[in-house]
Amino acid sequence: MSQEPQPLVSIVTPVYNGGKYLTECIESIISQTYRNWEYIIVENKSTDHSLEIAREYARKDGRIRVHANERHLPVILNWNHAMRQIAPSSKYCKVVHADDWLFPECVTRMVSLAEEHPSVGVVGCYVLEGAKVRFDGLPYQRSVVPGREICRLSLLEDRYFFGAPTITLIRSDLIRKRKAFYTEDHLHPDIEVYYDVLRESDFGFVHQVLTYTRLHPESQTTYYQNIYPAVDAQMSILKKYGDSFLNEKEHAQHLKRTLEGHYALLGVCLFQKKGKEFWNHQRKSLGKFGYSVNLVSIMKGTLTYFLKRPLKACYYLFNYLRPVRREQEF
Repeated sequence: MSQEPQPLVSIVTPVYNGGKYLTECIESIISQTYRNWEYIIVENKSTDHSLEIAREYARKDGRIRVHANERHLPVILNWNHAMRQIAPSSKYCKVVHADDWLFPECVTRMVSLAEEHPSVGVVGCYVLEGAKVRFDGLPYQRSVVPGREICRLSLLEDRYFFGAPTITLIRSDLIRKRKAFYTEDHLHPDIEVYYDVLRESDFGFVHQVLTYTRLHPESQTTYYQNIYPAVDAQMSILKKYGDSFLNEKEHAQHLKRTLEGHYALLGVCLFQKKGKEFWNHQRKSLGKFGYSVNLVSIMKGTLTYFLKRPLKACYYLFNYLRPVRREQEF
């Protein structure tokens, strides 16, 4: 970066019973080559030693601030509560979940790109997810994409470029202008929010592996993937943001493809031991849009989808019929 004063970056970690991995997370922040940051750890009434770990580091480094909640908050409410703690003077915000961590040059590289391109509101990167590198869908030559274009690509081609909150850097003014940054009644608010902010800003991408997302059975990501698969969120996103990025014909085609994909996933789930919570949610969710969950619809949708997209069928079978692998297996 240039020799100009570094803009302040607010790094935020909401944590609940994350003591097993929190030390590694905090150490990765302290090890950043970027120096002008504040680190806010929002402790959500954990029953383990998360609060003690956070306070010990805060005593050693004045840039670390611990906010201990007076009462336990539901996950998404706590995410919003955490985002409200960022400094009024911060220019960028970086969320890092307590079981994830950053590579040393993460903040430096992301801020550099954002500073070079003031229109950018969200910066992404490659992520090491378990033992796999993900979110490599953009050509190497492209580091900035108009927000409307990246959202259209994501919807029309079923490609997702943004990743979990740990993977992105967000301009702080886009956070402060929203009373609640994450939509609290959305099943995947970390996905939904990017479609919102990219209506008024561009997307930047650093072609380097800068973040690490841990895969383990106890994580919130694993839980929501098991109960509320990501394809389920596409219906809500399409209804709320489809008209902003797609024309009428594209909207109808994407809706049809999304429904086929949803029923295909439910067809795979028939072979899994999904409980009542999963199936009750599916009936309620699709019912809001006028669709039902029954064996005929599932089998018809599954057959149509798999015949049209055999490679996608293999992806579903591989990813949803295998158990979640623990990190130590790699």
